[in-house]
Amino acid sequence: MNTTSMKHLPKIALAALAAAVMAGCSSSVPLDDKKGGAPVESRTPGTGAGGASAGAAQSAVTPVDLTKTDTAAQGNLPRVVYFDFDSYVVKDEFRPTVESNAKVLAADRKKKVTIEGHTDDRGGREYNLALGQKRAEAVQRSLALLGAGADQMEAVSFGKERPAVQGSDEAAWAKNRRAELVYR
Repeated sequence: MNTTSMKHLPKIALAALAAAVMAGCSSSVPLDDKKGGAPVESRTPGTGAGGASAGAAQSAVTPVDLTKTDTAAQGNLPRVVYFDFDSYVVKDEFRPTVESNAKVLAADRKKKVTIEGHTDDRGGREYNLALGQKRAEAVQRSLALLGAGADQMEAVSFGKERPAVQGSDEAAWAKNRRAELVYR
């Protein structure tokens, strides 16, 4: 080896060491979309995973009037979004819950909310913490798209640590797969 090659040897060794450390730190929790960890809800019969047919994608976005807020109704505001098993897709049936909370947050920029992600008791602790975080962040993104400020929201995960209902049947599991909006 010549002296020029010897100069670069420490840099090459450092790069190899960094790559080895990064590979060792990778998570074994498969929640990214590349591995199919998150099922996508099909919205129309006979369409693909994203709800779009093979032809062209379609969008049915309904505008939300954020100027209409009913302060009397804020006391009984729905604050729970439920999810399907192993999913963090916010379903259409919970759109009114997300919209009404977004209206409250957009109308009063001083209000703050913590979005708590929860899972049922199936699966490992690490996986459930990651899934609970994905659920909380999905609701947070939905609220932000509807006018809530990023500084008003915080997404946290409790995984399977705080069940709403005790039990090991589908009824109990369905109540535990949720994201709760807690105003502070």
